[in-house]
Amino acid sequence: MDESGARGAARAADGGSPARASNPLVDPVPGEPAAVARLDGEAALVVADYHAGIEDALRYERGVELDSNAAVRRVRLLGLLDRVDPDRLVVLGDLGHRIGGPEGSEAEELDALVDAILDRVPLTLVRGNHDGGVGERFASTDPARFVITDSCGVRLGQVGFVHGHTWPSREVVESDVICIGHEHPAVRLEDSVGGGRKERAWLRGPLRPEPFADHLGVAVEDLEWRDPELVVFPAFNDRSGGTWVNVEGQGFLAPFLPGALVAEATEAYLLDGTRLGPYRSV
Repeated sequence: MDESGARGAARAADGGSPARASNPLVDPVPGEPAAVARLDGEAALVVADYHAGIEDALRYERGVELDSNAAVRRVRLLGLLDRVDPDRLVVLGDLGHRIGGPEGSEAEELDALVDAILDRVPLTLVRGNHDGGVGERFASTDPARFVITDSCGVRLGQVGFVHGHTWPSREVVESDVICIGHEHPAVRLEDSVGGGRKERAWLRGPLRPEPFADHLGVAVEDLEWRDPELVVFPAFNDRSGGTWVNVEGQGFLAPFLPGALVAEATEAYLLDGTRLGPYRSV
């Protein structure tokens, strides 16, 4: 990315948004389920849970008939790439939707999407639980342009990335910021007369080292613990449902949540940057 592109990424990520937390390495793009991560020497646009082909799954899993939104999703993502002008795109898992591997209209959507992305920037896919078969489908793609990580994630610069359906690797745990998807966090908001609506949300807050040390089988003092900030990304796909983090009975999906969270210091933000405060009290 040239100098003008770097300035564009910084402007797109900042915008005076109150969603910018204490760590500037990962800044949400105002109004979008996406963020800019500042890695060593480059900027990455980061999104989570694209779920290409979800309409097919809604049809055969739930009997819900919806026209495909594939073109709209692709235009939205490519528009963000043009707006932010990053050096790469990082997808925090679930680029596709079929757990057993893409086929049919999902495969067609993925083919068109990946081709369009790689015409602009390299792509790093942090493998999620819905990404089975994606690696095989794109096995002939230039590995320098399309990288698929292990499910335990990857650290790029000072930022760790993991989808969230598995425990992160030690290198991810020993990052300054840990970004995850998988949860599709959302909040239920109610007005004074009892009307309610669901809004996609960000969660940001500190982590406790003990659960990770226990899982890794090491002493806490042996971790290179940097007091990382956890950033839980909203789903890019607005048809993929979500966990209402402020509704009783709704639980987290990641094996390290909520145990590793400092819950009282973990705050929710709307996509427009509105700070809602601690997620449990929204």
